[in-house]
Amino acid sequence: MTKVTELVADVVTPLAEARGDELVDVEYVKEKKQYYLRIYVDRRPGGIDIEEIANLSELVSEKLDELDPDPFPEPYILELSSPGLERPIKNEKDWERAKGSYIHVSLYQKIDGEKTFEGTLKDLNQDQIVLEVKIKTRRKDITIPRKVIASSRFAVEF
Repeated sequence: MTKVTELVADVVTPLAEARGDELVDVEYVKEKKQYYLRIYVDRRPGGIDIEEIANLSELVSEKLDELDPDPFPEPYILELSSPGLERPIKNEKDWERAKGSYIHVSLYQKIDGEKTFEGTLKDLNQDQIVLEVKIKTRRKDITIPRKVIASSRFAVEF
């Protein structure tokens, strides 16, 4: 996280938690000539709806406007949203939440001839994850070292 995103996380976290929400991620990016401050929040169980996001957006906007000195060098567009069904798995808390869930994992190097896997996260520790994948009509456990995981996210099983 950058200094700006860390500051925003420090402002947003207590606002979200007071409402029973969870701050998932903060992004501060420049796309073309416009800056965007994207804040992802969720509520468990069941997720967060658009009305709750709109209410939180107003609270966050007010708090960010009160910051002095202003940490934003340029005008920006504030976007609050849920992380969606296929939210990324970024930290240890996300990994713990993903246990028992269907996930997608992309790797830096091949394992069993593949660089991507989808399956149910059965177990994990600091060094590796165990993913139950379906190969044709059979299920197989694959152990993946965490150091070779390039990215991971929740996935929708079809």
